[in-house]
Amino acid sequence: METTPQPPQGAPARSGRSRRLRGLIALPFAALILSGCTVPSFGAKKSDTTTGLSTYHLWQGFSIAAAIIGGGTLLLILYAVLRYRRKDDSIPKQSQYHIPLELLYTILPILIVIGLFATTLVVENKVVAEPKTSYVVNINAFQWGWKFSYPGTNALVVGQTTQKPTMMMPLGVDVHFNLTSSDVVHGFYVPDFNFSRYALPGVTNNFTFHAMKTGTFFGQCTQLCGLYHSLMFFQVKVVSLPEYRNWIHQFDTPAGAAAAQAAQQALEQQNATHVPYKPASTTGTGAAN
Repeated sequence: METTPQPPQGAPARSGRSRRLRGLIALPFAALILSGCTVPSFGAKKSDTTTGLSTYHLWQGFSIAAAIIGGGTLLLILYAVLRYRRKDDSIPKQSQYHIPLELLYTILPILIVIGLFATTLVVENKVVAEPKTSYVVNINAFQWGWKFSYPGTNALVVGQTTQKPTMMMPLGVDVHFNLTSSDVVHGFYVPDFNFSRYALPGVTNNFTFHAMKTGTFFGQCTQLCGLYHSLMFFQVKVVSLPEYRNWIHQFDTPAGAAAAQAAQQALEQQNATHVPYKPASTTGTGAAN
């Protein structure tokens, strides 16, 4: 009489464990595929300047690399836990000097570090680059406000404590900035630009923005600088190039010149007394917006 061959004892159990292990390994990859093709921000904010956007993409790349490396490490740990877990009191097979594997886990991390370093260097060089441009803004931080002046023009904007001055800049061109402080350390921060830089007394920090969209963007001091630090806000308004030039030319009028002079006098008064001071009229072109 013929008999049907039976599988070895224990084979179905091993097969079931293998399927569960494969499912466990495939789970994170399935989640990644089902999430679609859009790369998330990983908590960062997409910038409205070219340099800030490069920094944003660098952050995304680092986050993806960290997720892949961390996920791969986790899978290897889970594989070792499940595959080589204790089954009896016997000593498991010992192995060493696996040259290909040792070369892999030595060379691969080095290549990863080199790749991260190279991409960081490229982005940092782009952020600190100072391309030639005819558009320059001097930013001066003081307790507790901001002064924005435009070399070669009469344009001047000063914001005293409790005011929120507006720094104007044109769209689609490189704008060079010189950042200084009159007294203590301040922090120049524009969240929508993914940019923060210290304003240091006696030091001029230089940087360049290339705005990609018009709009008004919030900014603030991020370094504790004294009693009214929490009120030290400002705005960055990006406008078209013709609109920017028209705004600059407003300061060539008697009214614009008078407003700029009043703003400068208010700044000098506040710096001399270290007490918030407002000019008699702040309705002119050079006053805080």
